[in-house]
Amino acid sequence: MSHQEYVGRTELRTDTVWPLLLRGLSATLDVPEPEHGVLPPLWHWMLFQDWAPAHGLGPDGHPKRGGFLPPVHDLPRRMWAGGRVRFHAPLHAGEIASRTSTILSVQEKTGGSGRLVFVTVRHEIEGPGGLAIVEEHDIVYRGAEGEAVKAAPAAPPLPAGAFSRAIVPDPVLLFRYSALTGNGHRIHYDLDYVTREEGYPGLIVHGPLQATLLADLARRQFGRGLKSFTFRGRRPAFHNNAMTLCGWQDAGAVKLETRDHEGAVCMTAEAVLA
Repeated sequence: MSHQEYVGRTELRTDTVWPLLLRGLSATLDVPEPEHGVLPPLWHWMLFQDWAPAHGLGPDGHPKRGGFLPPVHDLPRRMWAGGRVRFHAPLHAGEIASRTSTILSVQEKTGGSGRLVFVTVRHEIEGPGGLAIVEEHDIVYRGAEGEAVKAAPAAPPLPAGAFSRAIVPDPVLLFRYSALTGNGHRIHYDLDYVTREEGYPGLIVHGPLQATLLADLARRQFGRGLKSFTFRGRRPAFHNNAMTLCGWQDAGAVKLETRDHEGAVCMTAEAVLA
């Protein structure tokens, strides 16, 4: 089966917005529990987890390839490259939710690190009141040849009126987030694997975790929910290095970034306030 034959493939899952997950992520992010059990922006990524049996896991800790997504067996590194999310209605603790996923595209490209395969998946999430969230995820597969991460220059100074928050993503934070989202990918918690097998200098800070922290930064700064959120990974961020969450208003939107200890941009994002 060719990769293109996966385009249009769909999958339906159901789950419950478990209150224990909300308490767990609140504790992990060190923020108050959500008021009235309303799921904050991007916390739905704890839902619809894929728990494959132990014999069904690949060497990277993910489920073996060849299920819903195209297998792309020859490119061992994979990660979320970015995404676009629109929030239509809130989800609440205790509610049943369903997610319909559709593979929109599979594209092969060539970059500085060699062959790349991009897969875009659309998710439509519904709660008791109907459509709640629509999002698209861009997943990238790439080979192990070449440098795992390249040097990058420091970003320019933040604009006037910018706001920021400093954190240090330690292994405990990464482990707890992996557990809460059902993410078995070893690059986030297995230092021996990520350095020896994939060639990175440390544990990788999850792209979804960075996006969640940026969405929370905007929500807390302005005291409002979000209409939409887009994000794009620029370069990996690693454990125990100081990270700065940055934001500023620009033309009706909130621009957001994560910057590593050397000032390089790791993720860019844009939020539109509700």
